[in-house]
Amino acid sequence: MDDIEDPSGPSRQELAQREQEEKERKAKEDAEQASLPYKWTQTIGDADVTVQVPATIKGRDLDVVLTKTKIKVGLKGQPPIIEGDFPHPIRADDSTWTLETTRTGKEVSIHLDKVNKMEWWPHIVTTAPKIDITKITPENSSLGDLDGETRAMVEKMMYDQRQKEMGKPTSDEQKKADLLKKFQEEHPEMDFSNAKIG
Repeated sequence: MDDIEDPSGPSRQELAQREQEEKERKAKEDAEQASLPYKWTQTIGDADVTVQVPATIKGRDLDVVLTKTKIKVGLKGQPPIIEGDFPHPIRADDSTWTLETTRTGKEVSIHLDKVNKMEWWPHIVTTAPKIDITKITPENSSLGDLDGETRAMVEKMMYDQRQKEMGKPTSDEQKKADLLKKFQEEHPEMDFSNAKIG
């Protein structure tokens, strides 16, 4: 007897194909990011960039420029290692860079404070290959680093996003439905059969 596929959902073959495409996309993305002359990570509120430089370099040999919309990092008199526009603005006054000694030499460590604390960046400079920000799992960012109000907002957004994906009501829609139910229970004499919520 043949396996009967569920007509409403994707077949095993489609799922396997999607999984394979996802693996290939991730491998391509990883290769693109690995080929960049810098490494970068981010949380929802900031981004950090590290650039390897020769061990003999001193701070005065560096040419580092951070503005609200642009970054430039390089050695004086040489083409920049990284230069370009940010995908979104930063708070230049709250962003910093340091030259640090590592086991393998030295690196320039740049901390970028995002203006919008609710936005993932697809790349550090707009000319670089993008990462798929829809694949970022919020667990990668430390929600614990956020202040209470921001954290609550991010958690609500994450919850609402998951609910939408499952076709369930968002927290606001659930709240409205709960309020209406409570009101109906308190006022059984009223007829809500034609009530429209929204």
